[in-house]
Amino acid sequence: MFRFRPKRLSISQAQRKRTGLFDEGLPVGLLDVHLCRRHPPINTMTSLDNATDERILVIRGGALGDFILTLPVLAALRLRFPRHRLEILGYPSVASLAVAGGLADDVSALESPRLAGFFVPNGSRPAEVAAWFSGFDCIVSYLHDPGNIFRSNVARCSSAPFIAGPHRPDESLAVHAAELLLRPLQALGIRGADPRPRLRLPALPPVPPRLAVHPGSGSGRKNWPETKWAELLKLLAGQSACDLLLVGGEAEGDRCARLAAALPAGCAHIAQNLPLIELARRMQACSAFIGHDSGVTHLAAALDLPGLVLWGETDLTTWRPQSARMKILRDPAGLEALPVAAVWDAVRSFGWRFPALDPKLDPDEGD
Repeated sequence: MFRFRPKRLSISQAQRKRTGLFDEGLPVGLLDVHLCRRHPPINTMTSLDNATDERILVIRGGALGDFILTLPVLAALRLRFPRHRLEILGYPSVASLAVAGGLADDVSALESPRLAGFFVPNGSRPAEVAAWFSGFDCIVSYLHDPGNIFRSNVARCSSAPFIAGPHRPDESLAVHAAELLLRPLQALGIRGADPRPRLRLPALPPVPPRLAVHPGSGSGRKNWPETKWAELLKLLAGQSACDLLLVGGEAEGDRCARLAAALPAGCAHIAQNLPLIELARRMQACSAFIGHDSGVTHLAAALDLPGLVLWGETDLTTWRPQSARMKILRDPAGLEALPVAAVWDAVRSFGWRFPALDPKLDPDEGD
């Protein structure tokens, strides 16, 4: 359910919350009924340009990778309308990254039961939720909304311009997802925005040179075989002066623990099922990254880590990480056939042993 608080949660407070701005899926400090008010209709860009106390809402569901690829939208809005309050309606466990990174001011839960009526024709609209929607001067939505049901219900309580974007990019267009997600902003006069997701979080204390490794993904078909990962990690542990951060979530199960158990004691640190802000900060402190086609890989790219991505059959033009520091490695016979020797050769060609110890890897490469 929505919770109303007289005080909004600031970014500095959010950074101190280990769970990353959310508590059991509930919204965080948004929807303050005392602050929700109806503004005059916005009919021209001049209205937005001259505003000093106005609010823009971005609605974005989807998994981690989908949200990371939407970061350029938030960055473009922040740059174009620096005096506006930028808020997100999405999944707080993911969208809290944007608040921690300064790209948004607040996040509220899309899965709240009090929004249920907005997903059915002429559904119920709790007065406080209707008032919250009415308090925005522009709404940009990437929600999957067959039949425009959600949009129609929002229009019943808000006269703000409603800009609809794709919930999932069309791969047949042969355009990267981040660029397609930016296109709806042309209605706000935003063109030529940087399509590369970028995220910077408060730094952790320095750690020894460390390689972040994500040996999984949300789909088994995107995963390199575990036996090959085990062989590669043994090579990395045996021929480097650095340790490993093994990243995993629910999808990986016990895979990280099994891989770590086969390595020398103290070589691997497991980051399993961490809140995303904590995981991102740990990854940001690493020297490099190796992973699959996954949301964690897009997160690593947004954090500006150099990396190697073991790629399968996903459309590369649409979904590859938007960073020249991320190198793609594929095998014509498919991901499962990719040899350990090929991956090891690619690692060595980067000068990884590790990048922090090797001056051949330019830290500004790709920018």
